[in-house]
Amino acid sequence: MNADRSTAPSTVADLDADSLTALALGLLRGPGSDARTILGLAGPPGAGKSTLARYLVAEAERREGPGSAAYLPLDGFHLSAAQLDRLGLGHRKGAPATFDAHGYIALLRRVAGERFQDIYVPDFDRDLDEPVAARHVVHPHTRLVITEGNYLAAADHPWPEARRLCRELWYIETDDAVREARLLGRHRAGGRDEAAARDRVTGNDHPNGEYVKAGRAVCTRIVRVSRLPSPPNGRSVL
Repeated sequence: MNADRSTAPSTVADLDADSLTALALGLLRGPGSDARTILGLAGPPGAGKSTLARYLVAEAERREGPGSAAYLPLDGFHLSAAQLDRLGLGHRKGAPATFDAHGYIALLRRVAGERFQDIYVPDFDRDLDEPVAARHVVHPHTRLVITEGNYLAAADHPWPEARRLCRELWYIETDDAVREARLLGRHRAGGRDEAAARDRVTGNDHPNGEYVKAGRAVCTRIVRVSRLPSPPNGRSVL
């Protein structure tokens, strides 16, 4: 795996979803293509990572066959509300410390090296506002696994290990104003009023996003997604 990079890509590519699908499926061709490929998507909250990841998985399965691709979201490793309360981190939900990073990396290692049985993958349920077990599955014949999360490009331990397990790591770049509007909408949909939603964005999502941006330089590719497809069922934690 070789997503570690010492310098940033020289350009930012503005690509539509079909072009990104072609790039993702291109990872399944050529030298080393017999191995299972993990593609990572990093970026700040509200960038569109989960929507793009689900779209790429669906397109890969449509073109390569059922079960050929699988989705592995970092959000599935968010700590439960009970654990956040125990740690006094409820107000920082979505920050790096509110994830089971080591558990996430352990599952990535299984996915990279284990090919003889189904591997179950957790997700986050926004209606429950809790992580849920075994929502997704990586089958033995799955060739492409797309994982996404805010902190895949972060420099602090243990996140670089996740980056090393990815064949490529793409940074999804979106204008801050667009992200803020998306995040406000998500928080309002989750039951917050306008003032509380804005406080959540400025007091939590914004600092998390600024932390994420620091990892942009180590990503394999930086993309701005034009004509992002409509979100399928299932939403990000943030």
